[in-house]
Amino acid sequence: MTTETNSVLNSVKEAFAPVTEAFTKLQNLEVPEAAREFVKKQAEVAKTRAADAYAGSEKVTAVIESAVAGSVTEAAKISRTIQQAIYQDAEAFFTGIDKLASAKSLSEAAQIQSDLVRANGEVFVSRAKATTEYLGKLVADSAKTAQDNFAKVYGKTA
Repeated sequence: MTTETNSVLNSVKEAFAPVTEAFTKLQNLEVPEAAREFVKKQAEVAKTRAADAYAGSEKVTAVIESAVAGSVTEAAKISRTIQQAIYQDAEAFFTGIDKLASAKSLSEAAQIQSDLVRANGEVFVSRAKATTEYLGKLVADSAKTAQDNFAKVYGKTA
């Protein structure tokens, strides 16, 4: 096992040496400044367009909300929250693209991507918690209203 195994291992190492060397060089490969700047500019343009779209949707929601009262107000509030979340996600995405475009090597880009995924997961958990709390409150309020209405009807018939 000693001499034959070492001989086989050395042969495998020698065979894969070019691949190992290429992978090492690829990790430290620098992305040209012009390419990074192009991506940054495109991300900034897209971010501006997303902000404009968000502002437009806010105006539409405000018009609908002022035109109709009652339970539609709650629906408008939910719509507004969803619009805000979509805008925040788009903004975070384009900020992430900008950060990735700043990476000078593949390993740096991988670290940035890992950080972005972790941050996105934290936002998701936070939103899920807030949604659960909101829906719980909404259900409790609706149950209370239904109970009050039932009491009014039951009180009148008895």
